[in-house]
Amino acid sequence: MPEFLAETYTPRHAPGTPAPSADDVARAAANAGGPGALVRFLGAVAVPEEETCFWLYQAPSAAAVRTAMTAAGLRPERITQAVSVRPPAPGAAGTPASQPQPAGRPAPRTGPP
Repeated sequence: MPEFLAETYTPRHAPGTPAPSADDVARAAANAGGPGALVRFLGAVAVPEEETCFWLYQAPSAAAVRTAMTAAGLRPERITQAVSVRPPAPGAAGTPASQPQPAGRPAPRTGPP
């Protein structure tokens, strides 16, 4: 399923209601999806100096993300399809940690000397 990056403006000194919690955002995403249109909130990164927050979602469309964010009380400025780059899980196939080593021999070095 595609992933989307949404951007919101978060002024430092904005009076009014507090920002929704991650639980609230995740719940709104789950409820906004509906049958066959699952929306998942994957996380967010706040950049206070820039008064910006980036939200990562997995959803069938940008419109589904906008619906989920609006339900959570967020106002996205922009929503763009994105590609996440994540490190492999520890012990995943093909990583040095998952390859067995003969007893009594140290694992080979994988980094620079």
